[in-house]
Amino acid sequence: MADRVVIDPITRIEGHLRLELETSGGKITDAWSQATQFRGLETILQGRDPRDAWAFTQRICGVCTGVHAITSITAVENAIGSQPPEQALLIRDMIMASQEIQDHVIHFYHLHALDFVNVANAAKADPAAAVAFAEAIGSTWRGNTLTRMTEVRDTVQAILDSGQLSIFTGGYWGHPDYRLPPEADLMAVAHYLDALEFQRSMIRINTVFGGKNPHPHFLVGGMACSIDQNKSETVNQVQVSNIQKWVAECLEFVETCYVPDALAVVGVYKDYFDIGASTPNYLAIGLAGATYGGDPNVVPKFPTAKMDVKPGVIFDDDFSTVHPFDHTKITESIASAWFSYEGGATALTPDLGETAPKYTGPQPPYEARTIAQDDSVLLASREEGWDGKYTWSKEPMYDGKRMQVGPVARVILAYAQGHERMKEIVDGAVATLGISLSQMNSTAGRALARAAECLLSAEILANSTFPKFVENLTQGDINVFDATKWEPSTWDKECSGFGMVEVARGMLSHWVTIKDKAIDRYQCVVPSTWLGGGRDGEGNMSPYEHALAGDGTHPLVDPEQPLEVLRTIHSFDPCMSCAVHVLDEDGKVLQVAQS
Repeated sequence: MADRVVIDPITRIEGHLRLELETSGGKITDAWSQATQFRGLETILQGRDPRDAWAFTQRICGVCTGVHAITSITAVENAIGSQPPEQALLIRDMIMASQEIQDHVIHFYHLHALDFVNVANAAKADPAAAVAFAEAIGSTWRGNTLTRMTEVRDTVQAILDSGQLSIFTGGYWGHPDYRLPPEADLMAVAHYLDALEFQRSMIRINTVFGGKNPHPHFLVGGMACSIDQNKSETVNQVQVSNIQKWVAECLEFVETCYVPDALAVVGVYKDYFDIGASTPNYLAIGLAGATYGGDPNVVPKFPTAKMDVKPGVIFDDDFSTVHPFDHTKITESIASAWFSYEGGATALTPDLGETAPKYTGPQPPYEARTIAQDDSVLLASREEGWDGKYTWSKEPMYDGKRMQVGPVARVILAYAQGHERMKEIVDGAVATLGISLSQMNSTAGRALARAAECLLSAEILANSTFPKFVENLTQGDINVFDATKWEPSTWDKECSGFGMVEVARGMLSHWVTIKDKAIDRYQCVVPSTWLGGGRDGEGNMSPYEHALAGDGTHPLVDPEQPLEVLRTIHSFDPCMSCAVHVLDEDGKVLQVAQS
């Protein structure tokens, strides 16, 4: 007899994610991933000026901020034929890089590390031992001082003494599977606080170029900022010098703090390289930040280091074979989603996509979304003629297959294509940890891939993108806008296009059709739908579901403290909301109901 477990919502970030699980003998035997919120932003865009689409789509997320704007603008530019100048594209590249690096740092320290780091245990540490531990793992971060570790240890103790855990409320600090010694926990908590300062500093690059953050300003055809070295109200020499300093600080933090910490944590939890293996198929169009307007197999306007890895697909964990990428093979199924397609279609390509809600789930009002029989919720409904629908997330597929996107897909693709620096980073980590490349498809592997990618991205920003931007400035290139296609009178009566960008969580694409100077159709295919949608029409699990229940061996020892589940789902960096509540059939904060 299986136990039924509901975790709702699950994550510490943007949106709403619910998991329903079946467990037996401390293992997860089945899983259902449910997005519990409908937004319908694509329908809001219909009839609007396509030059304004970026401002709406950017509000999809307050964490990913500019990535939807850049993808939207790229799609519209592809549709109308606009060609932004090189400096504008480099500025976008720097915004993308700073956003991605900040996102990975935030994810590790503030959204994932606490699944492995016991904050309460840090109060027991000897600050001198914490400094020694940092040195032992190769961390040369300038914050590794006795004064700093003592300060953080005393702060944690004061929080515990107060009985109010503040930002650390809700953690399962008594869980028996926290394994780090107290000095490692103290070091990690200190770096958690340092990362808060880092991310505030890092994102100022977005503010200089975009005017504000979150949601900086952009412009179809280029960038909304102007460059003049002699004017205070533009991007000038003072701001360029500041950006140079921030870029250097970024690389320093990633090299000396983040990467050593990530290696140390996954090294202690090495069994998680054999836990959480997900869909064995991977899709990426290049390194993080790779941006294409239209077919990514076509050479972009100006090649950059982001395009050193070509678009590709890997199937069945066969890292020796990279298949060519074909954007026409992307479809979105609604087999498990509360949507309908005109004419009864169950899957459409994004250029023909529709966003027509058709909710068939539990009817309000109800006190809580529970698994009670009389509430007609999903687990019960599967035994009562359930229609198969249980989520607001569509199910993107490539060539009919479920795919992993994100850092692990990009790292594996870069490695398979022989990218020299990525191979160097990954080979070093693999040798240090004593694992194989195939184990990257795992809970710990996704955390490792994110750190490896973050290091490479910081290096590219510091050594390639920013220097190229400055070099162009020294040659007098301050052009950031293509005005030739700004006026709608220059557009075709009907045109369509798409933009594809590799963002922190995976491959993001926007698809637009413009008729009579207004948006006729708009679709966003986002990483969290690739990863967290429901089952497709063939019953295949999404990557989230597969990682938890693909082989029936994923642990869940104590349903009242589902730490193992959090570790695996957080490894995907899902873009959902900040809380974890686990409910029983009466809506109480419990976890498990018997079948």
